[in-house]
Amino acid sequence: MDPNNQIIVALDCDSRPAADGIVDQLGDDCGFYKVGLELLTVAGPDFIKHLVARGKRVFLDLKLFEIPNSVAGAVRAAGALGVSMVTVHSMGGTGIMTAAVDAARDFPDLRILALTVVTSMTDEDLADIGVRDSAMEQVVRLARLAGKAGCHGVIASPQDVGALRSALGAAALIVTPGVSLPGDSSAEHARPGTPGAALADGASHVIVGRTVTRAADPAAAFRRVRAGLVL
Repeated sequence: MDPNNQIIVALDCDSRPAADGIVDQLGDDCGFYKVGLELLTVAGPDFIKHLVARGKRVFLDLKLFEIPNSVAGAVRAAGALGVSMVTVHSMGGTGIMTAAVDAARDFPDLRILALTVVTSMTDEDLADIGVRDSAMEQVVRLARLAGKAGCHGVIASPQDVGALRSALGAAALIVTPGVSLPGDSSAEHARPGTPGAALADGASHVIVGRTVTRAADPAAAFRRVRAGLVL
């Protein structure tokens, strides 16, 4: 796989001009971007159309957790925008995930990814909501449920990748947020890792945010991330 397409840059920006600036600076090097709830709310779907029109792939991080009919409608709307990936909460259960997968069938290039345990959560956070198992045990359980529901892959921390690849097999997508270069802050991620280690353990894609977007030279930072994938 082309390393440029394995790196998804998170446009966690609070304005359209800020996001456009990052995309312009990265130019042809980066072909894949994550758009989350903040930027979608600020810039709207026209920004996603703009990225697709520029030949960029878009990971729309909606973290859908609603009644199945509403989830299906949101997935169809995402597919119509031309996005490549959209996320659904695995803790919503089989009904929600199956609805998302079924709605995506009309869009052959759209992949449904199940969020397992967000990378900011620890074992203690899970205990607070009544989950007695460790974060990794919960991740693997939910990933297997997502696989049975037909999801194309999962979102999980870099520290979960090895166990997930063993559990899900070679074909599943494993997309890892919470990655940063050695020495960079892992920010709010409680279970971080480096891009190279995540791919070595079996991740299909890594999501990088502040490491690139808040660097003095985002293009140079992107190239450092790309170089780290082959270490």
